[in-house]
Amino acid sequence: MKRNGETILICNCERSMALDGKALCRALDAEGEARVHTQLCRAEIESFRSAIAGGGEVLVACTQEAPLFAELAAETAPEAQLRFTNIRETAGWSAEGNEAAPKIAALLAAAAEPFRPTPTVTLRSEGSCLIYGRDESAIEAARQIRGKLDITVLLADPGEIAPPRVVDVPIFKGRLAGVRGHLGNFDIVVDDYAPAIASSRGRLAFEPGRNGASAKCDLILDLSGGAPLFSGGKRDGYLRADPRDPTAVQRALFAALDLVGEFEKPRYVDFHPELCVHARNRKTGCTRCLEVCPTGAISPAGDTVAIDPYVCAGCGSCHSVCPTGAADYAMPLAPDLLGRLRVLLQTYRAAGGADPVLLLHDGEHGADLIAAIAHHGRGLPARVIPFELNETTQLGLDFLFSSFAYGAARLIVLTRRGALGTIGGLAAQIGVMESVLAGLGYGGGRIEIVETSDPEVLETRLWSMPAAPAPSAGTHVPMGGKRELMRMALTHLHAAAPEPVDVIALPPGAPFGSLVVDTAGCTLCLACVGVCPTGALLDNPEKPQLAFREEACVQCGLCRTTCPEKVIKLEPRLNFTATATLPVVIKEEEPFHCIRCGKAFGTKSSIERVVAQLASKHSMFQDSGAIDRMRMCSDCRVVAQFETGPEPMAAAPRRVPRTTEDYLREREAAAEGSAPPKTNGQG
Repeated sequence: MKRNGETILICNCERSMALDGKALCRALDAEGEARVHTQLCRAEIESFRSAIAGGGEVLVACTQEAPLFAELAAETAPEAQLRFTNIRETAGWSAEGNEAAPKIAALLAAAAEPFRPTPTVTLRSEGSCLIYGRDESAIEAARQIRGKLDITVLLADPGEIAPPRVVDVPIFKGRLAGVRGHLGNFDIVVDDYAPAIASSRGRLAFEPGRNGASAKCDLILDLSGGAPLFSGGKRDGYLRADPRDPTAVQRALFAALDLVGEFEKPRYVDFHPELCVHARNRKTGCTRCLEVCPTGAISPAGDTVAIDPYVCAGCGSCHSVCPTGAADYAMPLAPDLLGRLRVLLQTYRAAGGADPVLLLHDGEHGADLIAAIAHHGRGLPARVIPFELNETTQLGLDFLFSSFAYGAARLIVLTRRGALGTIGGLAAQIGVMESVLAGLGYGGGRIEIVETSDPEVLETRLWSMPAAPAPSAGTHVPMGGKRELMRMALTHLHAAAPEPVDVIALPPGAPFGSLVVDTAGCTLCLACVGVCPTGALLDNPEKPQLAFREEACVQCGLCRTTCPEKVIKLEPRLNFTATATLPVVIKEEEPFHCIRCGKAFGTKSSIERVVAQLASKHSMFQDSGAIDRMRMCSDCRVVAQFETGPEPMAAAPRRVPRTTEDYLREREAAAEGSAPPKTNGQG
């Protein structure tokens, strides 16, 4: 069958699952014959050859045999564009497989939605490798790969080590005091650095150590058994294994051998500095991404932050917590991901499915657990639809809001065991989402994080999960940046809410909210307006006025930090009323008019406050003229200063310097016995 010009091939995998070709064809609004193959990868392989013969796009509903299909396409039709999706482990192999037709249709439709390619950066490695260990295991590991990589062994606090009969790898002692960089460009600093002594006899000895030795390398193999050298243990080119586990050491050695050459790495985050609200005027505001980045790839860079694409491991936590969309996850871009989600849920609903539960998982850990459940258990329930992400930690409020706006009943976020320490940003976003759903009457408990590496635990949780009615589904097309995506979803959720309240209180750190300003203490200095990066705070060029547009506020806190009077507080909340989109005046005053020319300048309260603070209390403001000048505009103040003496620029007459001629005249007058003439004002 064909859908939007793409050929779709389905197979019941030797009749191990029930597929209704005609029903799928109707659900997908596809053309042609909905043929259900029985052995597409073997006996019916000619159907695949025929589908790719003319090139074009082909979607194969099988991932197990994807390498075989890709190989055949490369040989016979390299111009064909292949895509693969799994409907067997995710739907057909289930205790409810006979009821999974809506889910199968949804999976096929979603797989046909393309993603734009992710930009990349290039890493180059020449193969210089540092093996960092403590004993003979590091030396033995170095010997295994010494002919293939340029090896150096560094032993931290080595104990009793027998001298090698042949020194076929360089051996040094030292402790890594500093490590930074990435694959192909590591910089290391070593303390207590010393080479091995060639005449070592009973035990390996070393020369006197020195601190601060520096070097470069392309790879680091950490066999020290200590804490990871990098935050989170993730860094391209950094391999780590427990030296007590020979299998883990061998895996690390094999991986090191593959890290020589030129590599393309995804640029996971598309950063838009113009949207960043990190700082202004040396005042710090939003630090959300800095707090959640597990690899240290993000650092302050003036008013914004800088994201090192070579260090970034692609967890997406920065995108999850970013309130403006400055850190935009690019694998894939949010509009593409939400476009696939929209098609998935629309197709499921159109095919007769109800109350879908999204199982959000990554492509490695989650896919393995789903396959294990399908092969050895009951599989996934018919209403549980798996949705693969690059990383579950990339989920932000734009995705969470949109999931429910498009009709999901529940969200299950599957993470590997021990991951709770790295999903703090996601957990905070889920807290905001739960507050919104509960506030609008949808009820709480619709989002759950399942942290497990045990397929039985996941299976039990999915099959025991109580049903929940799905919200009314929206049909809006995901377009724009993160704030626009969130607003579109929130508008629909509010319109369809069981209890459409106007204002919902949110937890601290939420990217929506208002300001509470102590107007009595506000002097309308407008420093907050000058520092606001989103235009939420506004002034009026016609008169002293401070206004606030709530929809634009991201609760970065720069206004609170900058305010000299400290009269601003943040109020996290979600306001659905029309006032959120319009500027609301917080404070305004009549301008103060110059007592000399009548020109408006400053505010009445601020001028009178200055006068009250300085009049008769400061040595420069003891007379009425000085006090009146404080009530004048800048131009009149200068004029008045010159009109009332003394002239501010006046000075005593300049003394004329004496010259050689003056001294000569005095000498001649003294010789003649007459008084010297007065010269240059000198007596």
